[in-house]
Amino acid sequence: MNLGFPEMLFLGLLALLLFGPKRLPEIGRQIGKALGEFKRASSEFQTQLEDEVRQLEVQEDSQRTIAPPAAPEGSIAQASSSSHVSAQEQGAPPSGVGHQASLSDGAKGSDGAAGGDGAKSA
Repeated sequence: MNLGFPEMLFLGLLALLLFGPKRLPEIGRQIGKALGEFKRASSEFQTQLEDEVRQLEVQEDSQRTIAPPAAPEGSIAQASSSSHVSAQEQGAPPSGVGHQASLSDGAKGSDGAAGGDGAKSA
């Protein structure tokens, strides 16, 4: 709403005629207080709104960080990790380390001989 000088002058004269010279300053103070109160309330509302937006952004950021998925029950990854743990608890080397030496007596190594020493039988 754009009010020019002539419109403002007209409204001032109209207010002077309606309220008189004694009540006009009092009405002006009340309007000023009301505008100040409105401005303060709107700035408080804006501050609260910005705080809520920041909280939502922090919450979204924390939800964006995804933890590595857990292996489903009965999967190969879970079985190998549990056997790895049980092997460490028993004092055996982890799976894959010393593989040839840890074969059982009846198993054959990669060279076809029994045992894991790599010697060929006669």
